[in-house]
Amino acid sequence: MRVLVLGSGAKDHAITWLFSQSKLIDGLFVAQGNVGTAAIAENLPDVDPSSPESVYQACLMHDIHFVFIGTEAPLFTGVIDYLNERGIDTFGAPGNALKLEGDRYFARTFTARHNIPTSPYRLFSDEESLSNYLKRHPEEYFVLKRNAMAPSRIMVDSNDYDTLMAFGRGILKSDNLLLENHLSGLALTLTVITDNNGYLMLPMCSDYTRSEEGSKGAATGGMGSICPVPLSPSVSQQIVDLIIEPTLYGMQVEQFAYKGVLTFSVILTKEGPVLVDYHVRFNDPATQAIVPLIKSDIVEILDAMKQDTVKDFPLSVSTSSTVAVVVASSGYPDKPQTGMTLEPIPNVIRNNTFNKKPMLFYGAVADINGKAVTTGGRNVTVVGIGANIINANKQAYDYIDMVKFTGSWYRKDIGNKFFEN
Repeated sequence: MRVLVLGSGAKDHAITWLFSQSKLIDGLFVAQGNVGTAAIAENLPDVDPSSPESVYQACLMHDIHFVFIGTEAPLFTGVIDYLNERGIDTFGAPGNALKLEGDRYFARTFTARHNIPTSPYRLFSDEESLSNYLKRHPEEYFVLKRNAMAPSRIMVDSNDYDTLMAFGRGILKSDNLLLENHLSGLALTLTVITDNNGYLMLPMCSDYTRSEEGSKGAATGGMGSICPVPLSPSVSQQIVDLIIEPTLYGMQVEQFAYKGVLTFSVILTKEGPVLVDYHVRFNDPATQAIVPLIKSDIVEILDAMKQDTVKDFPLSVSTSSTVAVVVASSGYPDKPQTGMTLEPIPNVIRNNTFNKKPMLFYGAVADINGKAVTTGGRNVTVVGIGANIINANKQAYDYIDMVKFTGSWYRKDIGNKFFEN
């Protein structure tokens, strides 16, 4: 099999690395890729991953049999349907399923129809209605989100009228605004691979999405993740019973089920698990935390999905834990500084070739004139691997300062809450 991965972020590097471990492929390509994928695959920098025609022409040119889409942009430009119509096998959500992520109001009404627990919500289309509602609920904490899909978890969580209105005005210029009640609890990321007969659950993660230690600061696309989350079997089963299985049943009933990945963002509150959002793709940085633990061949997993037998696949997962820490650029998430050159990274961790060392997955870093240069806000994910979260945390932070460039920063508390009193 000859495989093309679409994307250039850290999660795409992680997925590409997983493909590189397969004994069942004889060609691996990435469009457009980054400095990390270049070490294990052939980057295709001239291919536009969001252009169906550009991707299709690349498949013809390189005799590619399978296209893996785990990132958002190509999904929402119709690449999946375009390739499938032309006989190219794909991994990703087709057009009729994108509303589950691309229209949050539809997702909320879907959960209501299928009795899936979510936070109370309201949809606003104008400033006056939003202002009046907030004035009727002074000092209450609310979460505001764009109704349509937004990159990097763009949202605000506040009880301050001025802060909420300033954010709301910006969104309402181009989109409807979803208001939800604030939820307190443990953030969980659940990733399942689905087919027509069932699903395969990957190890559960907990993501850190705020910019500052103690889960304070601005919302980001994710500053770290731990995997797996140490939950009791009864709580894990509750999540399956209340959220995962009703969702997949509802998708079948409403005729937009698909073969691919579905990610659930959940808050585990004192009252039980509550769904926050659906994603018809892999999440970053959860993917970087999951991938090092997968021992099964990804091609065999995808073949089981294609044959509608994925629920019976004997997934082999390491008993280790991972702690993924994102190294970001100065100014991220508001105005990340770009063009910074990474200092040379020691061979011991640069290309993920040594056991008992952390793994590096590159995000917004490009090869410019032979140098690794930052091109966006989140640049490198350092993934520590250990017998437990404490050991994984230590490994990640023991090596993270080997990733250096002007203005680089990272959170220093990823995983701490799982082992500190």
